[in-house]
Amino acid sequence: MTTNRSDQVAQEDLVMFINACLACTGQREFYDDAYGQRVSIDFLHDYILGNYRLLYARSLAAGINHFNQAQIILKLLATGKKTLPEHREEEGALIAHALNTLPPQRAWGVLQQLRQRKINNRRSRAIARDYLSMRRDISFDAVKYRAKVRAIATHAHLKLQGELGNFLFRNWQQKVYTTELFENFRQAHYSAEAVYKLPFTVAEGLATKHKIPRDVFLSRIQEQMTLGEKLRFQGAAERSEKVDIDVDLGRLPLTKLALYILSLPWKTRKQQQTILTQALERSAQFTLKKAPLKLGKVAAVLDCSYSSSGSSEKRRRPLGVALAAHYFLKAASQEYRAFWTVTTPEPLLIRPYGQTDLATPLLNALASGADLVVIISDGCENDPPNGAAQVLRIYRTKLDPQKRTSIIHCNPVFNPEDFSLQNLSPSIPTVGLRDAEDLPTMLGFARFADGSAPLSELEDYLAARVQQMLNNSIKV
Repeated sequence: MTTNRSDQVAQEDLVMFINACLACTGQREFYDDAYGQRVSIDFLHDYILGNYRLLYARSLAAGINHFNQAQIILKLLATGKKTLPEHREEEGALIAHALNTLPPQRAWGVLQQLRQRKINNRRSRAIARDYLSMRRDISFDAVKYRAKVRAIATHAHLKLQGELGNFLFRNWQQKVYTTELFENFRQAHYSAEAVYKLPFTVAEGLATKHKIPRDVFLSRIQEQMTLGEKLRFQGAAERSEKVDIDVDLGRLPLTKLALYILSLPWKTRKQQQTILTQALERSAQFTLKKAPLKLGKVAAVLDCSYSSSGSSEKRRRPLGVALAAHYFLKAASQEYRAFWTVTTPEPLLIRPYGQTDLATPLLNALASGADLVVIISDGCENDPPNGAAQVLRIYRTKLDPQKRTSIIHCNPVFNPEDFSLQNLSPSIPTVGLRDAEDLPTMLGFARFADGSAPLSELEDYLAARVQQMLNNSIKV
């Protein structure tokens, strides 16, 4: 009996942790500040690391977000002495793979934090060395992230080949480089024309040095801008410099595309409604090809209340996830209906507005006869309070005790007060959702969130995810 209770506690702990790592990014949310988010998630990391080290490492394969992957990598490297010998190889492989699949700016930031936290053991140095050796274009990284690469190379005592060491440490002002990008960087300090051959973030500072007008610079540098940079600077360019930043909608992932569309003025969305809708539908189909999912009759309850506007750090994030999920579920379902908290003629024109009434759209969704009902909301309902909870309680106990209809609550917001996600009812599972693209993984994970699956099944699930992750390992 004691063993069963111990397993139940472990299962609850791990589900809570993975759910938190799916949603929390340590940033301000609508109801909570960034400090509370970071303190809460850091406590969870330390607790799970101290009690379930193997499963903590295996969480890297559970589809958690980049912020928490970075935290796990750092904490595992800082406590390498506590790794059991039989788990050392798997843990090292998980760290290396997770680091290589992080966005480069975040991966370099993780390695830089090794120096800031004074983590300098043999494994951390090997991880840094291998990361540098696996970069496809280390010269590009050396220019774009020069300070970070230099700090990492110093901290890990790395031996750098060719002109890389000279560029980083000795004298980048030497007369000539054979590496084209290094030579462009050198020339850009003397020639304004050479600025446009450099990565955007590097070129931006040199453009100021050469006193290049901002609108001229933004117009000519776009070929060197990443998608993220274009999205980040488009709003500022429209407000001040009046420069059109060309964003290729076809290259944007589904959730980023939804967030970009929501950032456009309502009038622009109305005028370009057909083009933007087609872009979302194509992106949803492309996402399905990468992560196949076939659903039957589906109803979605989508929260577009005022709290879905997010925060200054995560503008419209909950609403963007709901909009992206709408198009993803529509593409994956044989039959699909959406029920928003505020009636809208077109999802593309939705805006965060009003109180949170989940009970009304939930009643409509349950009455639609769907096999699966997906609720996407922060779970903070107030019109009326606990209305959806009462609907779910009665539905599960009186109308559908056999659970013929699957109901899943996907929450994109972490609640730091109790280290979890705000749930609607104990009768349905609640899972974290960072991006709509993660829905296939989250629907699979939901069976653990309701507590019905034993710890052994969760352990097998994580082990299988680890094996799949390492088998699909790719060279970055």
